[in-house]
Amino acid sequence: MSAGNGRSVQAAVLDAPRQPARVERLVLDAPAAGEVLVRLEASGVCHSDLHQASGDWGEAGPMVLGHEGCGVVEETGHGVDPALRGRRVVLNWSAPCLACASCQSGRQWECTGTAALSNLLPDGTSRLHREDGTEVLPFLGLGTFAEAAVVPAVAAVPIDGDVDPAAAALIGCCVSTGVGAVLKTAKVPAGASMVVYGLGGVGLSIVMGAVLAGATTIVAVDRSREKLDRAARVGATAGIVAAEDDDETAASVREATGGGADFAFEAIGLRSTIELALRSVRAGGTAVLVGMTPLGVRASFDTFDVVDRSLRILGSNYGFAVGALDFPRYAGLHAAGRLPIERLIERTIRLDEVEDAFEALRRGEGARRVVRYGAAW
Repeated sequence: MSAGNGRSVQAAVLDAPRQPARVERLVLDAPAAGEVLVRLEASGVCHSDLHQASGDWGEAGPMVLGHEGCGVVEETGHGVDPALRGRRVVLNWSAPCLACASCQSGRQWECTGTAALSNLLPDGTSRLHREDGTEVLPFLGLGTFAEAAVVPAVAAVPIDGDVDPAAAALIGCCVSTGVGAVLKTAKVPAGASMVVYGLGGVGLSIVMGAVLAGATTIVAVDRSREKLDRAARVGATAGIVAAEDDDETAASVREATGGGADFAFEAIGLRSTIELALRSVRAGGTAVLVGMTPLGVRASFDTFDVVDRSLRILGSNYGFAVGALDFPRYAGLHAAGRLPIERLIERTIRLDEVEDAFEALRRGEGARRVVRYGAAW
């Protein structure tokens, strides 16, 4: 369908943080130079969407949330190779500018020139608006809680068309974040011992990354026994139900890892578990912080202990992803049966069930819920 000079699309719109997202019709303008229009097939519901919806990351709105998407390119703007039309793509929520020092050194996840963190396209605008002209922001420059999105061409990474869209969508965020934290940020060697705090989509992806790396001891920690069972199905060698007392949890982890893990991964974004990660590693060990906290959250540690035991603390943003290289790689591992992304999916949902998915995230229930879109508008 079309509306004026744009196309009418159904989207879940957040008018302002701490309000429920409502499904409504928006106008999506055609792609400008360097952009593509993607018909969405699937979008994961990520905890980062909940952070934005809850006001943890600012007060911007109205906004179409969603940033973990897969779809098919249907239109290309000026300067974009038309051969991209018809290709299945995974969307990169940190569309790199390719010109800053970080991009030029191959560290696109550190890009300082991207407009995505301002929830805009590279030219500083949005292609989404209401019939009255009100601009609607695309979360992280994507806005995948909609039937279609206009994104920078550099953010649309082609993959094998046979990969299921629901699984492919998760490559765009949780899989790359988790698997990359193991393989790229920490560079975990074969035979290492690991502990993972938090078993949502990212935590489970860390477990899968540990298997790919050849870690021999993979301890999963969560309050949910169901999540521990799911972690075991993707490769965890031991599971610990987190105790109310952090000292008890830390002691259990040290026992399970023979005195402390080589690597501890925090995948929740809580001060308590960040501090637990540091207490869970052996001398010379590494704590890898992956979970995103609300703005301003601070954690503390015993400085003498960090120095005395020669510990390392690594921050891992987006699993150090270079989308054009890593997304096809992870899709290939999935197709080969070595990266069972489908086991991360709790269930598929409709667009009007996004708020229910947020409530499940708040309760800490289940793994990834994925919005599936129809083949036509």
